[in-house]
Amino acid sequence: MTTATTTARARGRRRSAGPLFVAPFMVLFLLLFLAPLGYAGYLSLFQERLIGGTAFVGLDNYVQALGDPQFLHGVGRVALFFVIQVPVMLLLALLFALALDSGLLRLARVIRLGIFVPYAVPSVVATLMWGYLYGPDFGPFAQLSRKLSLPVPDFLSDGWMLGSLANIVTWEFVGYNMIILYAALRTIPQELYEAASMDGAGAWRTAWSVKLPALRPAILLTLLFSVIGSFQLFNEPSLLMKIAPDVISSSYTANLYAYSLAFTGQQVNYAATVSFLLGLVIVGASYAVLLTANRRRTP
Repeated sequence: MTTATTTARARGRRRSAGPLFVAPFMVLFLLLFLAPLGYAGYLSLFQERLIGGTAFVGLDNYVQALGDPQFLHGVGRVALFFVIQVPVMLLLALLFALALDSGLLRLARVIRLGIFVPYAVPSVVATLMWGYLYGPDFGPFAQLSRKLSLPVPDFLSDGWMLGSLANIVTWEFVGYNMIILYAALRTIPQELYEAASMDGAGAWRTAWSVKLPALRPAILLTLLFSVIGSFQLFNEPSLLMKIAPDVISSSYTANLYAYSLAFTGQQVNYAATVSFLLGLVIVGASYAVLLTANRRRTP
């Protein structure tokens, strides 16, 4: 066997190894993502009727959903939630990451772990915990206000609810985003810091001119994750609805509305339509974020 033949066979084995490594992911992606998505799209084209059973209605469900005030208000509410909550969360995550990377903090590992720990708490547990803290009767904030003869803050009222939800989500995900940004900071070449130091740049100037530009891809990544998470808001309002049913309805968010349609109203086809439209909204919002970031990057 010649050397050329051996080399050719080795190359052939390497080429065939790639698809084999990718195959498990592709199978799971097909079964757990594309197949359910296709089935939801299929269901959205039908409608369950009292007379005649299931009937093909084409895009009628989509026309109905686009004029459904409950769906539109749910999407608008999570859009407002995104505008308010995400900048605060990412700003806090960025400040924590820069502080940890500065090397000026004592017990930096303990602080980093403490900031990240809330992300390890399941969202259900976190919501129940904050629901108790928000309680107007037995919550610690209410008890402290009474002892100080101050008005009891009603965190579960209509005017406060969106802010209360934003606080829970921020508490949960600041640490997660901080870890992403901190990891990106640790990959910045040391030569850039040395060059900035030689130019006389201080700590603030280095953070502004070196660290922040290098963090743009990581910030964009966290922003995209936040877009997806915000429009899929479900666990927090679903649990708080049990203690504030007059404020949080079954259509408070679009995701909660789709769930209520499917499992409470038994309107599976219309729920599939709402879910499909919500997916399109998330895709559109994500594309808008990417387009905006690319335009700012282009000179």
